[in-house]
Amino acid sequence: MQISTAERRARLATRHLLSPAARARTPEQAADALVGLHATDPATVFLAVAARLDDATPAALERALYQDLTLLRLLCMRRTMFVVGRELAPIVDSSTARAVAARERKKLIGFLADGGGWDEKWLAAAEQAVLAELAEAGPLSGSQLSARVPALREQVTVAVGKPYESTQAVASRILRTMAAENRLRRDRPRGSWTSSQFRWVPGEPLPELPAAEARAELVRRWLTAYGPGTAADLKWWTGWNLGDVRKALLAVRAEEVGLEQQDPGYVLPGDTGPTAPAPPYAALLPALDPTGMGWVQRDWYLPPQHTAELFDGTGNIGPTVWWDGRIVGGWAQRPDGELVWRLLDDVGAEARAAVSAGAERLAAFIGEQRITPRFRTPLERALAEA
Repeated sequence: MQISTAERRARLATRHLLSPAARARTPEQAADALVGLHATDPATVFLAVAARLDDATPAALERALYQDLTLLRLLCMRRTMFVVGRELAPIVDSSTARAVAARERKKLIGFLADGGGWDEKWLAAAEQAVLAELAEAGPLSGSQLSARVPALREQVTVAVGKPYESTQAVASRILRTMAAENRLRRDRPRGSWTSSQFRWVPGEPLPELPAAEARAELVRRWLTAYGPGTAADLKWWTGWNLGDVRKALLAVRAEEVGLEQQDPGYVLPGDTGPTAPAPPYAALLPALDPTGMGWVQRDWYLPPQHTAELFDGTGNIGPTVWWDGRIVGGWAQRPDGELVWRLLDDVGAEARAAVSAGAERLAAFIGEQRITPRFRTPLERALAEA
């Protein structure tokens, strides 16, 4: 069975909620449809949801993240921060996040031992002090916790004797590791929804599932949203080894399909039929959006000649403009708040009008906020600084 590039692009309209007719009603529905939202850059979470809801507001997403707790932050796939729905969270945790957290703790213990001579007993006492302060006075920011917990004010010298020798505080490493283990949770940040200065509160453990079953379920959901995809796509997206990817594909009885100018792809059983065509649509997606970061083999939606303009040097995608399932340009916000965009392909007057309308819609959502991606790309920087 062959699945064409046109069919793959058609699936994005509905499965990734990019067509106006397919938009979600709630932030939770958007996050579930995409199997999580990239959250390394806090603004991405809000802008990715805004692109997929008709009446999105920052307040609705803040309520899900900090009040209802229907969306949770996890350090998981590729050691990257994601926001996932509460139902999906144990699956992501057991399939991926627990292994990431174990590696983070091992690195932390080595960092403390090498830099300051502190052992696991010292670390355990520091962590208990953090939890005690949060129980008494939380939520607290990292700086507020450091003022209350002396151990967090300790510093370590790294790369001793080398030109790039530096001193690092232990606080951020300790808090990040505790959060990776769900012992801490990032609460409402200081400042606006674009801020990464989170306050901390005690976390809650997630139910532990058998790892192989959790990996199979995560792959099932990924194929529902992103299929067809190759084994290389899944290996990259999950951060697993190829053996675990293949076992999970076998567990869900994935069907192999042919793809144009790519390795064989996989879909769920029976998921080979055509997608009903959607009217032409434009979408302005943020840096690190799940759609742009969903596959490692991207030629079917990203012309290779545009990669250098739209990605940074370490593989992070910038803000993009889409037309009918493929990337055709990029956008940025200037320091004065103006939203600007540029098409890299000639896609016609209808597309330009749709992109212009999409930019107005996005600007209305952003309001008075200023958006500068954490990982800047050549086109985004050129547009913002023009």
